[in-house]
Amino acid sequence: MTVQEIADWKSGLIEPWRFAEFALGVTLHQGQKEWLEKSTRRENLLVTGNRWGKSFVSAVKLIHHALYRIRPLRFDGADRYRAVVASITQDQANIVFNQAVRLVRGSAYLEPLMQSIDLTPHPRLTFGNGATIESRSTQNRGEYLLGNDYDLVIFDEVAFEPFPEYVVEEVVMMRLADREGRLDLVSTPNGRNWFFRRAREIIEGKRDGYYQTGDSRQNEYISSDFLEERVRYFSDARLKQNIMGQFVDSGGEVLPGAFIDRALLAAKEWTVQSGAGSGFFISGWDLARKRTATVGITVEVVGSSVRVAALERFREMDWSRVIEKIGARQREYPGQLIIDGTGLGDVVAEQLREYNPTSVIFTPASKAELLTNVELMHAKGQVAYDRWELPDGPGRIWSLEDELRQARWDDNSDCDALMALGLALWPLRRQSAPAIAPRVGRI
Repeated sequence: MTVQEIADWKSGLIEPWRFAEFALGVTLHQGQKEWLEKSTRRENLLVTGNRWGKSFVSAVKLIHHALYRIRPLRFDGADRYRAVVASITQDQANIVFNQAVRLVRGSAYLEPLMQSIDLTPHPRLTFGNGATIESRSTQNRGEYLLGNDYDLVIFDEVAFEPFPEYVVEEVVMMRLADREGRLDLVSTPNGRNWFFRRAREIIEGKRDGYYQTGDSRQNEYISSDFLEERVRYFSDARLKQNIMGQFVDSGGEVLPGAFIDRALLAAKEWTVQSGAGSGFFISGWDLARKRTATVGITVEVVGSSVRVAALERFREMDWSRVIEKIGARQREYPGQLIIDGTGLGDVVAEQLREYNPTSVIFTPASKAELLTNVELMHAKGQVAYDRWELPDGPGRIWSLEDELRQARWDDNSDCDALMALGLALWPLRRQSAPAIAPRVGRI
């Protein structure tokens, strides 16, 4: 090995982009170089437009960390070093893994350092220094990661993971606990979902980590003419999400993200500005079906503004217990009671007749009117609520904010809290003739 080669290997430790140039023979664009240099926190988050090159730079990072065994020095005596790329499907994870394999095999420096490549039971590249790079799926709520320990986890396309909070907090984080490993959350944006909230926590300093965005136009190795054509024809929202790598509402949401942000902020300011405690209460209850939950929301009404004062969510199919809980809520928050009267709902309402409930039967028309009223009151800035996090089975957390952000006009059948909120807000609708008249019956 020449003096220059020794110097290159030394500089490559702290300047990964130099390692990419001399060892892998690739030249990264400026955004990729910045990511490799600065994504050194315990948690790092990268959100980019399409074709920015996040999969490529993730492959480079996997190789770099495996060869240099990047981790706290006190753990350097450990026999092994394990890095993994995980994603929503095995095919998606393999995109990054296969790129890493191609880079290693194409390098005169690194191919001799490769000890083996195994494809079963999961893809794994092993180097002579004992370090491994693996590819795993996060399907079945991270089942295929359980029982393992890692020094580096790159979670690719995390914004499209159905159970991101559980997989990251309950599965991935514990895989890194042995040697204080590093986590990279990498994705193109997918609306204002859990990935958006995680990014916001890092940006606002509520969570330690490094955050970086990437515009597709940073990548000079793809056709600029093609990108400019996309820019001309994309809507503003598609441009921001697909090219600029920015979080935007994905379209079709019942409540735009800005409405929810304003309602969350209004809840923090409620006691200061609203004269809380001087209003009256309305409770709305959406009753469970086989796969859904019973949710009861009580709002406090002061003037033209409302705040969610109480919320319960449970999967209880014993109707006597449901009736007991509704009665207890009415005693704590006396006021108007609106109940989902669909199916057996009328029976429940009959058992609660001492509270003079209103029974609303859900039909496509009545649901549309309920949700339109929820949207209208949000648009007028009249609604306030906290995030409301509740247990949702083993290792799972449900939150009101998550449900409201995910609810779409074409897919809201499991949005029990949204419907309970709609019922609680229904008596506050404008009393002029509604565009869609719901079927309402009073007990």
